[in-house]
Amino acid sequence: MPKSSSVKQIISPDDKETVCREILTALPNSFEDKYSIDEYAVNCRMLPVWAAYADEELQGFIALRETSPYAAEIYAMGVKKEYQRRKVGKGLFTSLLNYARRQGYEYLQVKTVKQGVYTEFDTANTFYQSLGFRELEVLPIWDENNPCQIYIRNVNF
Repeated sequence: MPKSSSVKQIISPDDKETVCREILTALPNSFEDKYSIDEYAVNCRMLPVWAAYADEELQGFIALRETSPYAAEIYAMGVKKEYQRRKVGKGLFTSLLNYARRQGYEYLQVKTVKQGVYTEFDTANTFYQSLGFRELEVLPIWDENNPCQIYIRNVNF
């Protein structure tokens, strides 16, 4: 029987960095570049971060970054493969969404690789859509092989 998750907000900058690094390193298909893992982990130190645990085992994390006084984005998110499709990601998102509401944000956004480019990102696209995110636009901000799909969601939806 799968262990149930509990989500808690991480306060210590060192713990935020450690959690982010551990999860992103465990997802090599999504984050193959060590530099980008380091960049995400260091940047998470100053952001609101939540982590999901089963007993003491880290299952996943999510980090929020303000983009304007009215909007924020899922800056980084990851769930270890063995915990995917077990509502861990949804639990993490719910904690982030409740925080966003309390902060008075109106919109959330998330960026991922456009659906249909890589199968490992198609699952992420489907997940974000299941949370109520809608396609806004695709931009070539990463590179031509990784078109950036931007999704948005009304916080009060």
